[in-house]
Amino acid sequence: MKYVQEFAAALYPNVKDELSLEQIEQLIEKPKYSNQGDLAFPCFSLSKTRRKAPQAIAADISGSISSPLFEKIEVVGGYLNVFLKKDVVLREVLEEILSSKQHYGDQHAGDGQVATIDMSSPNIAKPFSMGHLRSTVIGNALSLILQKNGFETVKINHLGDWGTQFGKLITAYKKWGSEEAVAAQPIKELLKLYVQFHDEAVNNPALEDEARKWFKLLEDGNEEARALWQWFRDESLKEFSGIYDLMGIEFDSFAGEAFYNDKMDVIIEQLERMNLLTSSDGAEVVKLDDQDLPPALIRKSDGATLYATRDLAAAYYRQNTYHFSKALYVVGNEQSHYFKQLKAVLKKMQFDWADEVIHIPFGMMQKDGKKMSTRKGKVVLLEEVLNESIDTVLNTINERNPELAHKEEVAKNVGVGAVVFHDLKNYRCNDIEFSLEELLRFEGETGPYVQYTHARACSLLRKGGWKEERDIQLSGVEEWSIIKELQEFPEVIRKACDKYDPSLVAKYAIDLAQTFNKYYADVRILADDEHKNDRLTLVYCVTVVLAEALRLLGVGAPKEM
Repeated sequence: MKYVQEFAAALYPNVKDELSLEQIEQLIEKPKYSNQGDLAFPCFSLSKTRRKAPQAIAADISGSISSPLFEKIEVVGGYLNVFLKKDVVLREVLEEILSSKQHYGDQHAGDGQVATIDMSSPNIAKPFSMGHLRSTVIGNALSLILQKNGFETVKINHLGDWGTQFGKLITAYKKWGSEEAVAAQPIKELLKLYVQFHDEAVNNPALEDEARKWFKLLEDGNEEARALWQWFRDESLKEFSGIYDLMGIEFDSFAGEAFYNDKMDVIIEQLERMNLLTSSDGAEVVKLDDQDLPPALIRKSDGATLYATRDLAAAYYRQNTYHFSKALYVVGNEQSHYFKQLKAVLKKMQFDWADEVIHIPFGMMQKDGKKMSTRKGKVVLLEEVLNESIDTVLNTINERNPELAHKEEVAKNVGVGAVVFHDLKNYRCNDIEFSLEELLRFEGETGPYVQYTHARACSLLRKGGWKEERDIQLSGVEEWSIIKELQEFPEVIRKACDKYDPSLVAKYAIDLAQTFNKYYADVRILADDEHKNDRLTLVYCVTVVLAEALRLLGVGAPKEM
């Protein structure tokens, strides 16, 4: 971005009557081929006002622009192309990374504003499946990326700890469960009971009525129902905490749906006061016809509240508690319609922060092309996947590098990182096919490939005895492809934040790793000559940026593998 701004500033005196500095920056492109330069300015938009061919305009401008950064200026068609001075840019980029280290690429757009992130949100008494991975890792990466851009973040695990499913679970437990079985294997046994309920309910619809009765008792504070609910919640959280610890993910709040049960009255009272509630078949709704949306159901005919009622209360509570400038909800694509309704209701309630309630949708995690279903018991457990991934990596290390120090820790970093990276390298709105074999490959666009590249670079630094020195005297010719990648990092960070898209960081990490590995293959980095330490400085800067890119994805960067 810095060099785009430099180019724009050089162009501005020639086009200031037609274009603003910002417009010039937006027009500047990167040529498709490296032999056409590093930056290009298209002159087509000036053709109409100047009544000249774009190529002629480019030729006119080329004679009157200069900069200490420009090595050469060329006219190609209707484009004005510049070649940057490689040695100058190389020194500037490397010196900035050496000075900033892990803070290279830090942005200040957030200016300390708070962003709340509603993420992960598994259901109590159900296993933490691969289906929950996406919200968890996308939310965690967005939190890290937002922090890199100057925001303070509050990560909220809005647990699914309320609702009619608890009536079903209590019913199933009382009919077929035992305290000993649940105590021995809480989540597995509770899942078994939940699946059995749905199997039995197919031929016995009365079970659904019984489940509704138990949930109403839970809502009314029945002692037995409340005790069972608390037990299910406590046991589930123990298991979830182990998985979060394994992934290195922490939360600022575990306030789930139940937390807002006593906070809904203020919402309902305001809806009533503003005459927004309408009766519909005995239920109370907020009409959203003016938004081309179906009505939002606020209270059922029996007086029971819904998920939406609690979400309205949650948004209100979070604004009053955290004073957020953005409230992100990392929830699947299938809930897009619901979040449009939620936002529309908040707007009707005249909350001036309603526009900053932002749904971050994502696609499904699939197995064999089909959605994973807890209800039917067709579920792949995340903890089992993580442990299998770690074990597979450990076996590989024992085969290839049995003397590696701290190999269990490295296996954990790589095994967990492989699962996380596989998710985040994909654009979040796309569906993902789960394949352990694919994500553990050490070649191609995988987490282990990027991590291994980082470890290889660290090994070069150890072998070469690198010392930090600022007087770098490389020509930049052999290093140019790496320098161009390194100088792109701050812009990638900005875009990833603006677009809420961690895949931009993952793809950048892959590109940088591939570019470095080509350099490693083509150049004798450890050749004992006057530029050896300079080349190692470049290698060091690659390790800094690769490690930071991985960190922003919630992935470790081992120094040995």
